[in-house]
Amino acid sequence: MAKQYLEANEQAIYNIESIIEKENIDCDFERQNNYVFTQSENEVEKIKKEVEAVNSLGFNSEFVKEIDIPIRVAKNNDVKDEIVGKVSQKINIQKPILAGIKFPNQAQFNSCKYMSGLANCITKNTGQIYENSKVIDVKKDKNEYEVKTEKASVRAKYVIIASHYPIVNFPGFYFMKMYQETSYLIAVQTNKELFEGMYINSEEPSISLRTALYNGKRILLVGGMKHKTGAKIDLENAYKNLEKVAKDLYPDCKILFRWNTEDCITLDKIPYIGEFSNLMPNVFVGTGYKKWGMTSSNIAANIITDKILGNDNKYEDVFNSKRLKPIKNYEELTNMVKEVGNSLVISRLRKDGNYLLSIKNDEGKIIEIDNEKVGIYKDKDGNVHAIKPYCTHLGCELSWNNLDKTWDCPCHGSRFNYQGKNIYDPAIKNLEVYDIT
Repeated sequence: MAKQYLEANEQAIYNIESIIEKENIDCDFERQNNYVFTQSENEVEKIKKEVEAVNSLGFNSEFVKEIDIPIRVAKNNDVKDEIVGKVSQKINIQKPILAGIKFPNQAQFNSCKYMSGLANCITKNTGQIYENSKVIDVKKDKNEYEVKTEKASVRAKYVIIASHYPIVNFPGFYFMKMYQETSYLIAVQTNKELFEGMYINSEEPSISLRTALYNGKRILLVGGMKHKTGAKIDLENAYKNLEKVAKDLYPDCKILFRWNTEDCITLDKIPYIGEFSNLMPNVFVGTGYKKWGMTSSNIAANIITDKILGNDNKYEDVFNSKRLKPIKNYEELTNMVKEVGNSLVISRLRKDGNYLLSIKNDEGKIIEIDNEKVGIYKDKDGNVHAIKPYCTHLGCELSWNNLDKTWDCPCHGSRFNYQGKNIYDPAIKNLEVYDIT
């Protein structure tokens, strides 16, 4: 199974490279080595075992100590100051890199340019792409399906649900088998020549370092600081921590852009690709890519294409979307059920002592008004924006995101702006809005 998973992702890289060359897509594709490194004595043995495991599957990985990023490299006489059991909270440029695993000949490219090129290929070959056509439901009708949008419907024999998080709850029950995780990224301009390769540390929280082309120049991308979407935590320092890493590495750097996004995570960390449910024949799904969307989407495209055409695909069993193994991950499943239960029931019964006047400008809270919970955001000018603070997906109580000024669902990762507009799936409806004067 592990060997097939590795081969599928490696094959996806070659598939993508072939598409780019054949269709002449300008998307900054380049082969780069990938490294997972550690600054912790406790992680060195894990790195060695990882190298052995990967190589036993027929892949040519390498145990290394020389890493081409501006962090001090360990020498034989270095004093190890690692405290047993303590995990490093960030990359420390003063602390030596002790070990790493090198994955040669991987790839990076501009995904937006790549998708634009794919869209051009579709339309060039008489395919049609419709925007502003949000799907709100999929219903079986005799031997076909009716795919409903907000303004029209489409009838089709085959349907692929590739909506990030599946919007159809029953059957399938993907809301019981997945959660969403938010992570952050900054783009940085430096006056120095940047390194080659892609890097991520093995400790938690993990920080990734790679480069990209912007206006003809190479810039640094620093990503990480992941957390479960909707977690009731202070997010104010999410970007600041990444900026500190960048400033430590390149003190003269300039922060160009900041952004964050969500990723769907399955309980066993392997994507769901294939048939959506036994009760919905000819409906297929691709989801749960766990931050590996570039290769996983190509894997999904090939598996689902083969399923529709009636061809065998040697990787389909690895990603079988109807597998029961995730449900047997009792620890993860129990945590999910607890969080869903807390948001659906317990939190609704709590009494909140906050009042409208206690909310400061540019702050959001859930308060009680006439025994009803109301989500309040006061903008910088003191204007009040009030919503019903329950997710339109399955009714979980939302939490306020003080970084992005959004209402986030802790159960399945749906998000809404402060005016109640739905901006992330699996929810598809906006929040109910209150008029508070």
